[in-house]
Amino acid sequence: MHDTDIRDIEIKNQSAIVEFILAGVTSSAELQTLLFGIFTFIYATALASNLIIIFTICTCRKLHTPMYFLLINLSLVNVFSISVTTPKLLQTLWTHRNTISFSGCITQVFLFIWTVATELLILSLMAFDRYVAICHPLQYTVIMRKDVCLGIASGAWVAGMVGSAAHALLMLKLSFCNSNIINHFYCDLPPLLKLSCSDTTLNEMIIVMAGVIYGICSCGLTLTSYCFILRAIFRIRSTEGKKKAFSTCSSHLIVVSFYFSTVIYTYTRPSSGYSLDKDKFVSLLYSIVTPVVNPLIYSLRNKEVIEALKTITGRGRLLRRPQV
Repeated sequence: MHDTDIRDIEIKNQSAIVEFILAGVTSSAELQTLLFGIFTFIYATALASNLIIIFTICTCRKLHTPMYFLLINLSLVNVFSISVTTPKLLQTLWTHRNTISFSGCITQVFLFIWTVATELLILSLMAFDRYVAICHPLQYTVIMRKDVCLGIASGAWVAGMVGSAAHALLMLKLSFCNSNIINHFYCDLPPLLKLSCSDTTLNEMIIVMAGVIYGICSCGLTLTSYCFILRAIFRIRSTEGKKKAFSTCSSHLIVVSFYFSTVIYTYTRPSSGYSLDKDKFVSLLYSIVTPVVNPLIYSLRNKEVIEALKTITGRGRLLRRPQV
């Protein structure tokens, strides 16, 4: 594309629509006040719980393993993802100012899709980690060595960024010259495509392709890993051994089932199947609820994390204890 074409696209978009209006979650003033309190609590809880997990893993040497390194990345992407959408949602609920600039909207699309794609990849890598730990325990330290973990985690972040950049750049090529009201509480691909007066065929094709690559393929890798894991667990003779093996991956399986189902539902359907009102509810699940549920599942169902937290809090009490 020539520089003149890019300038024409930018001028066309800016002259037609310079800002969007987010419809939000509800138009009721009473409900907005209530939701502001609820989402503020959820946001604070998500930030605190994920940051506590990151601090705990970084502080406790016992947790310096590949599984917990990937858990740090999951917590980081959770902090990132909820911070992309929730602050703007809280602002609109409190001030009733629902506008967002065109550039701000595209930036939000880029950042949010980046977090979604990265989280899908990290969850699949966590499933692979559990597969190696349970099915190939003697080779675990060789397969999941430090440089490999750094490489696959970095690859997940970079791959997520590449996919989101493709979506954002294609959005810049579209014209928005009719309504500027987005039927959502943040800028997402399906509601934006509904507003465009340009041909969105290419955008929809890329969404489906990305859904297959990031969603279905990641889900396939995860399910394949768990098929081998379950087969290995059923071969364990002792009941105690089966419980111990399954407990190491049950938390991850809960998170994966919840997250993959909601994301695949949103991004792999044809445009004719979009129901924006339903999508808003589903988006609440994976953009706001999941980041606060993930750390609770991993901490409450993980004895090593609980023990590390007790150790840290115990040290804190000793430091605060007055000297006699």
